[in-house]
Amino acid sequence: MKFNLKKLLAFTCFIAAAIHFSLAHAGEGTFGWIYTLDLQPKGSIEFEQRLQLNKQQASGSYNAWLSRTELEYGVTNDFQIAGYLNAYYVNANQNYTNPEACGDAATCTGGQPVPEGHNPAAPFRKSGVEGGSLEAIYRITNPVTSPVGVGLYLEPTLGRNKNEIEARLLLQSNFIDDRLVVAGNVVVANEQLKFVGNGNVPESMLDFLVGASYRFAPKWSAGVEARFHNDYSSYNLQNQVQKATFVGPNVHYAAKDWWITGAWRYQLKGNTCMGDGTAECSNARVWDSHSVNEFIVKVGFPLN
Repeated sequence: MKFNLKKLLAFTCFIAAAIHFSLAHAGEGTFGWIYTLDLQPKGSIEFEQRLQLNKQQASGSYNAWLSRTELEYGVTNDFQIAGYLNAYYVNANQNYTNPEACGDAATCTGGQPVPEGHNPAAPFRKSGVEGGSLEAIYRITNPVTSPVGVGLYLEPTLGRNKNEIEARLLLQSNFIDDRLVVAGNVVVANEQLKFVGNGNVPESMLDFLVGASYRFAPKWSAGVEARFHNDYSSYNLQNQVQKATFVGPNVHYAAKDWWITGAWRYQLKGNTCMGDGTAECSNARVWDSHSVNEFIVKVGFPLN
């Protein structure tokens, strides 16, 4: 099954609108990329739709869209499971400038998921259903009743372009009668990237996500979040090839029966590549699937 960008956006909007008509009260996903410990109560179901855009690399054009359609279910008050359907659209053209990737040419088309055999002088477009993910979150302590909330997260993914297993340590503290939420995730992942003609490529990742969100009005919250990213060219955090920092704002609105969150992360300069990953760096930033700007919009509706 294939999607172009217009179909992907229409698919995302249609599912979100269709689910909206049989809803009651809404939960909240305050941050763009940080997972919190605000889980679904026992027996409750929530629909969540995410749409992310990674935009702009070293030159030319680069637009990578990811749609994630999710159903969450509260098994107990402290244990939540979820399933995702993932779809994507990538459009890249002359987005690299590093001589290791481009040779004698000033620019070339490259990065993940552009296959090694693709003509570097030609644009690259690819779209479709990526695959599926499962998710489980167990809350050990609740930030509403404890000084620090602690939880564990596990997400396996099977996809057309990537297989992955991701684990997170979730941390959260609430202040000022729960109006201020401070949260952090420690993220560890093993990945298997799939390239046509180049086999499967192992990677792993260690990320530190931190952020804060303040409820400044009855239905509105806003804050900031950051990502400290580390990429490795082998499984189990071996052979580091990238270090990068992203930071940006988030805003959240919660009505009675739905909520929406928007966030933006900007890749700071001064990031580095090393070892086998130097072809994926230029202009003091890191590339492959990364970009200068990352945007995300999430909307959630409870189903009971």
